[in-house]
Amino acid sequence: MENQSLPKKVPGFCSFRYGLAIFLHFCNIVIMAQRVCLNLTMVAMVNNTEPPLLPNGSAVEILDDVKNPVYSWSLDIQGLILSSVFFGMIVVQIPVGYLSGIYPMKRIIGSSLLLSSVLSLLIPPAAQVGAPLVIVCRVLQGIAQGTVSTGQHEIWVKWAPPLERGRLTSMTLSGFVMGPFIVLLVSGFICDLLGWPMVFYIFGILGCVLGLSWFLLFYDDPKDHPYMSSSEKDYIRSSLTQQVSSRRQSLPMKAMLKSLPLWAIILNTFAFIWSNSLLVTYTPTFINTVLHVNIRENGLLSSLSYLLAYICGIVAGQLSDFFQSRKIFSIANVRKLFTTLGIFCPVIFTMCLLYLSSNLYSTIVFLTLANSTLSFSFSGHLINALDIAPRYYGFLKAVTALIGMMGGLISSAVAGLILSQDPENAWHKIFFLMAGINVTCLTFYLIFAKGEIQDWAKEIKNTRL
Repeated sequence: MENQSLPKKVPGFCSFRYGLAIFLHFCNIVIMAQRVCLNLTMVAMVNNTEPPLLPNGSAVEILDDVKNPVYSWSLDIQGLILSSVFFGMIVVQIPVGYLSGIYPMKRIIGSSLLLSSVLSLLIPPAAQVGAPLVIVCRVLQGIAQGTVSTGQHEIWVKWAPPLERGRLTSMTLSGFVMGPFIVLLVSGFICDLLGWPMVFYIFGILGCVLGLSWFLLFYDDPKDHPYMSSSEKDYIRSSLTQQVSSRRQSLPMKAMLKSLPLWAIILNTFAFIWSNSLLVTYTPTFINTVLHVNIRENGLLSSLSYLLAYICGIVAGQLSDFFQSRKIFSIANVRKLFTTLGIFCPVIFTMCLLYLSSNLYSTIVFLTLANSTLSFSFSGHLINALDIAPRYYGFLKAVTALIGMMGGLISSAVAGLILSQDPENAWHKIFFLMAGINVTCLTFYLIFAKGEIQDWAKEIKNTRL
């Protein structure tokens, strides 16, 4: 009876929970901008024609230009610098996922956002010292950014009513695809007008402002917020009575390992990041090898994919909550619907790419759709752990993200291997392998996914101290 008589719903827009989602949205935009801007500025930072090597392998400033200093870093060093941020992100996933359920998110996210932003400000002077120092900055930045991206999921355990989880989480997660879109649009302009160091300074300063604002505006628990209306507090608290009535208990590892609904989420996160890494990394290569398109047009195409992915993510969040609130589908069926769209649509469009694309325009359409429809997963398996185990949501998101990152690393390596060994049939092999993984994982999800809290995630009345 209690569960069915919720207080009157507080309108979404102009509410503090939606304000929090928008704030996190901008935090994620800045985090991603700080992460990917180096991919573009690297072109301006290094001299590709003369590669003089020093005994210690450090950077050498070879152009006396204060606005645009240029360094001679080998391709190996460049690769290390670009990938070093992911080493930091991988290392931090499990510790942050575990600690996010114990320590306040206000301090963890705020300090990590500030650290990432300060390190962004330090990258231009670090480059003058040498490549090793840039790598250290990027690894530390990866630790800070991994903390923000993983820790923020724990916030919605206390802030997101069940009927609004789709739109609130998709709103925040879509910041991760808007960030690269903005970087692709503005970084070249900033490099030309102000010099590449200003890219790091601008995004670093924006991050510092957001980090300081976070400490002022965010509260871990809605009931502690001094300016939120009592009606909104009551609405959030009563809608979550089942899941936040007690402190988190010790992790039921054995039950987690045996949980098929949890494995369904893990496998589809693996498939999602496998597909996402493959498409994002190799889209320019595909266009270049198949259509021989200019690199500037590649950049424009990439930004188009991110923009449509952003729209798909927002639409998915709105529709998923609409289907639940109108009782059109159950939670489980909503998650299955959007997981199917997010995992299977890229398979359809990559097959179209292989067999139906006959010119530049059709190739661009299919590639853009394959990249962008992945964002439907924001309201599918990527949020499903909050339905089945809200008490352990932060930890489970960390585990699934870690396994997913492994999928991303493997997919990039395998694709590179296939391209080098069999250039003629490479794309067929790459896309068919992706299709096999996606269909297998999706089938498992459709059979075993659940939408209700699992027994192992429910409160144990007699807890031990």
